[in-house]
Amino acid sequence: MIRVFRLLSCLPLVWLHRLGAAGGWLSWLFSPTYRYHMRENMRLALGESGEKRARAAVIAHAGRQFLELPKIWLRPLDEVVGRAVKVSGWELAEAATRAGKGILYLTPHLGCFEITAQYLSTRAPITVLYRPPKRPWLQTLIEMGRVRPQLSIASADLSGVRLLLKALKRGETVGMLPDQAPKRGEGRWLDFFGRPAYTMTLAARLSETGAAVLMIWAERLPGGAGYHVRLQAPSQPIEGTLDERAQRINHEIERLILQCPEQYLWGYNRYKRPRGAELPPSPPPPPERD
Repeated sequence: MIRVFRLLSCLPLVWLHRLGAAGGWLSWLFSPTYRYHMRENMRLALGESGEKRARAAVIAHAGRQFLELPKIWLRPLDEVVGRAVKVSGWELAEAATRAGKGILYLTPHLGCFEITAQYLSTRAPITVLYRPPKRPWLQTLIEMGRVRPQLSIASADLSGVRLLLKALKRGETVGMLPDQAPKRGEGRWLDFFGRPAYTMTLAARLSETGAAVLMIWAERLPGGAGYHVRLQAPSQPIEGTLDERAQRINHEIERLILQCPEQYLWGYNRYKRPRGAELPPSPPPPPERD
């Protein structure tokens, strides 16, 4: 598989995106479970009509997201970062740096989320949280593709959390995907697009350090033209209790997704119940009618 990735990394990005779009449709056609999760998640967030309008683009972008990985992981860093052809909101990071704060970057499964940390690593040291995969070959690829100069990875365990805290205390930056479904005991049932989702609390805990919280994602441009890296401040401060902070982060993720729903990874089973976790809260009863 590593050899296949190496071969794919040599293809032009526009070719990879075309092949990826075809692969996205194959996944849609031959995986009923994937198709179900994608449809249900989109209908919940976008409504019936919104799901129908965005469906074709979502299917294609899901495939593009996978097949662009060889290009992002296995090409030289300057080539990869050169594909970030436009950056918006960088003044937010500069302001946080001038204030002497560490920065917590939150990147949902939106657009090309793999390029964001690599781009940020060319500006300042960054430590990124990741969950080690079960397949050894994929772990090798992650280490090859994500470990770059000034870019470190921290596993999603106690030792990794310590690395993140130390980085923030040094005034450095850390990054994570806050819309991953955590393991039992690592999350809370909180609202996400109107339905309880088991939500990680780590991002909320790290926000308690006083670090600046910035949302970041990379829009995939048409025709293999590259990516537009977008930084945004939260629409409201991330503050309050742990649950309130985590809920606020969920709402900020929703806000980003609705800016470009076609490029969100809707097929991800965001609402799954981790093994051994408590049941989600029951929905409130419908109001009584006179």
